[in-house]
Amino acid sequence: MNATKRERLAHEVWKAYESGRRFKAGLGEHGLYEQNRRNERFFVGDQWYGAKCGGDRPLVRHNVIRRIGDYKTAVIGASPLSVMFSADGVPHTVELHGRAEETKRRLREVQMSNEQLLPSVKEALPAPDGDEVALVMNALSEYFTATANRLSLDTLKEQVLRDAYVSGTGFLYTYWDPNVETGLYADTSRTAAIRGDIAVETLDVENVYFGDPNTADVQKQPFILIVQRKRVQELRETAKAHRIPEEEIRLIRSDSDTGYMAGDRAGEEPYESRKATVVTALWKESVGGQMTVKAVQVCNGAVVRPPWDLGVRCYPLAMFTWQHRKNCAYGDSEVTYLIPNQIAINRMITASVWAVMMMGIPMTVVNGDVVDEPVTNDPGQVLRVFGSAEDVASAVRYIDPPQFSPKFDDNIQSLIANTLAQSGANEAALGDVRPDNTSAIVAVREAATMPLQPLQNRFYRFIADVARIWAEFWIMKYGARSLKMESEDGVWYLPFDGTRYRELIISVKVNVGASTLWGEAQTIATLDNLLERGVLTPAQYVSRLPHGVIPDQQSLLREWKEREAATTAIPEEDDGEAVAEGLPPAYRERFLALNDEERAAMLQAASQ
Repeated sequence: MNATKRERLAHEVWKAYESGRRFKAGLGEHGLYEQNRRNERFFVGDQWYGAKCGGDRPLVRHNVIRRIGDYKTAVIGASPLSVMFSADGVPHTVELHGRAEETKRRLREVQMSNEQLLPSVKEALPAPDGDEVALVMNALSEYFTATANRLSLDTLKEQVLRDAYVSGTGFLYTYWDPNVETGLYADTSRTAAIRGDIAVETLDVENVYFGDPNTADVQKQPFILIVQRKRVQELRETAKAHRIPEEEIRLIRSDSDTGYMAGDRAGEEPYESRKATVVTALWKESVGGQMTVKAVQVCNGAVVRPPWDLGVRCYPLAMFTWQHRKNCAYGDSEVTYLIPNQIAINRMITASVWAVMMMGIPMTVVNGDVVDEPVTNDPGQVLRVFGSAEDVASAVRYIDPPQFSPKFDDNIQSLIANTLAQSGANEAALGDVRPDNTSAIVAVREAATMPLQPLQNRFYRFIADVARIWAEFWIMKYGARSLKMESEDGVWYLPFDGTRYRELIISVKVNVGASTLWGEAQTIATLDNLLERGVLTPAQYVSRLPHGVIPDQQSLLREWKEREAATTAIPEEDDGEAVAEGLPPAYRERFLALNDEERAAMLQAASQ
C-alpha cells in the first residue's frame, strides 16, 4: 500500500469516527457522553457535583442507585456458568458422549504414565469422525473453563455488568496476543516453544462505534471502530515495526481529544504520558470464497498499522445491553431514570438534617449597641451588658426555627422504599428483613428476582457469544497444539489440531448452575438436615461444605477415604493377624492391641 492509499484510508476511518461521535452526542437529552458521566458520578456517590450549595451545611447522600445496581449485578452474575459445545450436523448422543469420556480417560492415563505430551493428534484421536468430533467438542467445553480461569473471566463479567448498569452497554473484546507464553512446545525435544494465545479486555460504550448504529446485531455490522488512548511512543514503535515511512510516523502526535472517553477522570492524563487517540477499524471481507475479519489502525491523519487479517471469521466483540431501545445498537441505562429520585432523596434528607441542627443549635441575635464583646457558643460565657433592664433582656436571644413536621421523615422513607421496590430491590431481596419465616422470605425473594429473568437471559447469551468467539480463535489460530485439561487426577493435555475442524458449525449452550440465596449459613443448615436424614454420607457432607468452614478440608476427606478403604478391606471372618495386614499402618498397631471381644465389635461395626 502506497502513501496515497494510506492517507486516504486514514482519512476515511477518521471521518467514520467523527460521524459516530456526532450520533452518540445526539442521543437523549444530554448525549451519550455527558449522560454516562452523570450516571457514573451518581453511581459512585458524587451526587452533589456542580450544585452550588456552599460549604456551611452538610450535603447528605443516601445512595439508592448503588444499592440497586449492586443487588441486580450480583443476582445476574451469581449463578455458576459452564458451556457445552456441539457441532451442527454431527450427532451428539449419550453413547457418543460416553465414548468421548472413555477416550479422554485412556489418553489421560497414557499421558500421565509416559509423563510427556502426546505428539500427534491423528495418532491419538479415534478414527471415526463422529467420535472424534464428540471428543473435541467435549474437550473444548472443559478447555473453556481452563481459559476462563487463566483470563479471570469472573472479574471481567463483573466489570461488564457494572458498565452495562451504569452506561447501558458492556463489551468484552477478544484479540490474539502473540507474546503469551503457553508453556507448550511443537516438538518432543521441547526446543520449539509455542507462543501466542487469546487475550481479552472490557471496553466502554464510549470506545465502540458501529457502522450501522440502528442495528443491534454485532455480526451484521458493516464495520466496527474501537477507539483507545495510547502513548505516542508506543504507536510510533508499532508503525515502525510495520514499515511505515518515517515522514508518516512523525504525523503521529499527542492530542487532547479526551472529551469522548468514559468518565470524568479521562481528561486527567499527565502531560508526560503524551497519549494520542488511535482507532482500530474492523470489517469483514471475502478472501477466496471464505469470509474473514480484517483490521487497520489509524491516528488522525496517519496509519499506525496497515490492514491485516485477524484470522477469524466473526467480529471478536461480545455485547451485553441492560435495556434495549428500538432502532438503536446501544443500550439504555437504568441509572438515567433513577437520578431524579436520587436527587429528591438527597435534598429531603439534607433538609431534614439541617432542620434538626437548627433546632438544636438555633441562630443567635446579638444587640451590638449593648454588647461590645464577641459572643461564642462556649458554655458559661459571661457577657457584659451596658444599659437598662430592657437592654439586658434584648441583648441576646435565639431565633425560633419554624416547626418541622414529623411526617417529613416518613415521606423520605416512603420515597426510598418505593424507589427500591419499583426497581425490583425490595427488603426481602436485599436481606433487610428478620428471617423469622425463611420459607416465606425465600418465596418473596424468588418473586422479586423474576423480573430480572430477561436480563439474565441476555447475559447468558452474552456468555454464549464469548464462548463462540473463543472457539473461533481456537480453531482458526491454534493449529496443532495441546489443550489444557483439569480433572480430579490433576492437569493433563489433550492433543488438538484446529485445522481439522474449520468446516464445522459450532453451537454453544450455556449451562446455569443453582445460585445460593442465603449464603453459607443456609447451605450448612441444608447439609445438616440431609446428613441427619441419612441422604448424605459423612464424606459427601464434608466435600460439599463451603470452602473455609473446615480447616484442611482435603486432608479430612483423604483420612475418611483411607478409613473406608480400611474397613472394606477387613474380612468378615479371619484371624487378627490377617485382618491387621489389610489395615493402614496407622490402624494396624491399634487393632492388634485389642482383645478378641473388642476386635469382634470392631469387625461387626465395620460390616454394618
